[in-house]
Amino acid sequence: MRRKPYLIAFFLSPLLLTLTAEPAFAQARLAKVSAHAPPVAIVKANDNTKRAGQLRNGILTVRLVVGMARWYPESPTGPFVDVAAIGEEGKEPQIPAPLIRVKTGTTIVASIRNTLADSTIYVRGLVERPAASLDSVAIPPGQSRTVRFKAGAPGTYFYMATPGIMKLRILPGDELPEREQLGGALVVDPEGGAPSDRIFVINIWGQRKDSKSYTNAVAINGKTWPFTERVLANVGDTLRWHVVNASLRNHPMHLHGFYFRVDARGTGKADTVYAPAKRRLGVTEDLSPGHTMYMVWSPDRAGNWLFHCHITFHVFPGNAQLTGALPSEHALHSVDAGVHMSGLVLGITVEEPRGLRPERRTNVRKLRLFVNEGRRRGFAPRAIGFVLQRDDRIPAMDSVEIPGSVVVVTRNEPTDITIVNRLREATSIHWHGIELESLFDGVSGWSGNPGMLAPTIAPNDSFVARLTLPRAGTFMYHTHLNDIEQLTSGLYAPMIVLEPGTKFDPATDHVFIAGWDGERRPPLILINGDSATGPPIEMAVGATHRFRFINIGPAVRLFFAIRRGADVVTWRAVAKDGADLPPASIVTSPAIRRLGVGEMYDAEFTAREPGEYVVTVGPPDSQLRYKRKIIVR
Repeated sequence: MRRKPYLIAFFLSPLLLTLTAEPAFAQARLAKVSAHAPPVAIVKANDNTKRAGQLRNGILTVRLVVGMARWYPESPTGPFVDVAAIGEEGKEPQIPAPLIRVKTGTTIVASIRNTLADSTIYVRGLVERPAASLDSVAIPPGQSRTVRFKAGAPGTYFYMATPGIMKLRILPGDELPEREQLGGALVVDPEGGAPSDRIFVINIWGQRKDSKSYTNAVAINGKTWPFTERVLANVGDTLRWHVVNASLRNHPMHLHGFYFRVDARGTGKADTVYAPAKRRLGVTEDLSPGHTMYMVWSPDRAGNWLFHCHITFHVFPGNAQLTGALPSEHALHSVDAGVHMSGLVLGITVEEPRGLRPERRTNVRKLRLFVNEGRRRGFAPRAIGFVLQRDDRIPAMDSVEIPGSVVVVTRNEPTDITIVNRLREATSIHWHGIELESLFDGVSGWSGNPGMLAPTIAPNDSFVARLTLPRAGTFMYHTHLNDIEQLTSGLYAPMIVLEPGTKFDPATDHVFIAGWDGERRPPLILINGDSATGPPIEMAVGATHRFRFINIGPAVRLFFAIRRGADVVTWRAVAKDGADLPPASIVTSPAIRRLGVGEMYDAEFTAREPGEYVVTVGPPDSQLRYKRKIIVR
């Protein structure tokens, strides 16, 4: 279970951006607090609810200072790291950096003082938006600089300081320290102001611990789970969130149990606010380095929920903590959500109105799903998978399907799925993208309500997930415990929800789900459980087939495409994350789509000419793509 340092390379995308830091504090100290620790400023976790600076006569004056400080990303008495941090003059240093928030038309005058004794800093992002570049202001040790600029167009942006010089590096084995704790949000509101909202900024500090491991602090608003903020809401509330990726890794951010509406996406240089007719729904949104999103959602069910990065290494104990310590077997299978998860996770508690009665369920369809382990195959440490009982016969103990059985259900039909765990350790199943009651969401020790939290599914035990699915589409289910080993060993599967009266026909409805074959270097991507091509898909000229694409590997973005020769053909995109796209976005477009981990995508392909086509899946920098022929006659 040791974290492999090379995996960092796959998270720094679209280019492998790394830091060449000037020497003195590049190797910051990592230690436990002791009575003999020298006095130093303590970082304050910035919840981004207070704006920096003073606003007078349409001018915001902000006085920032960069200096060394001690950051406790976990508990106040836990591990710490001495880092460069940004604060306002006369106030505590903060991670993320102080919030700069103004209305459009405001002039911003920002002074930045560098108190670092031995490092020039480079400040980016303090520019008017939209911008052709984020510029770079160099500030040597002991000096100050002042920048003056108009706020520009409304949107969600960021700014950051970098000790040393940013360089582009394309060698995947090279790791230089990550110093992205110096990023903060810059939000420009429309002239009439903005409704109540929240801002969440992702920051990372990291470096190699030794030849075999990497230590880092991955934080949302300055803290890592289970010490991140708990978001409280009521059923029916409207929650508006700005999410800022101020790190050099991509982060597919996933919301449990609900859809959010994507109202805007930003690149750091510019923000794109979608017209109402083009605002789509999603449960996972992949944020590139420096990118932002503005999301709106409203919970209609009470309980505990999560919003987290879906890259497994960013939420896995040990991997996403400063100590980098290997998790114990107890931690990997613990019922305590504060132990079996860490990192980029926000907990959300939605309170239920008094007097609300649960919906009565009748004519319930019942399914049985077995978690089995069979003979090891490929590079994975084990072979485990979900096997659906399809008739009166109980599946054999060692029967394994990778990916697991496709579960096909009908919209609005109450369905109880009994999960029977035949493994030698506990597991827990998350129904990804499904709108369901919190207790059945699958995060042991967290899902549910006070007094009734979801358990782990112990060996030789079972758990009943009660589902009534309100929309038709493409979904999946997967382990949410001991994620790296169980996921890379095969514990994931598609789930298809159909409209009443329709049937699933695999001859015209094609599922491509991507996973990993173990945790090897580089990762071996499996499509539908295999690295080899499957049998050709047969199509008739003019016939329309549906293609359902899912990425559920622990990491790595993948491109799913349909080509003819070297050329990408066209398809009609119809759904994202199980939700139909808005009518204005259902158009013919190039048949290629990048999916981050946890994203799902549906498209319809109609071949207008006979011949040979091919479905390809793979990372953008790999020549080894999965290919499956389509024969059109």
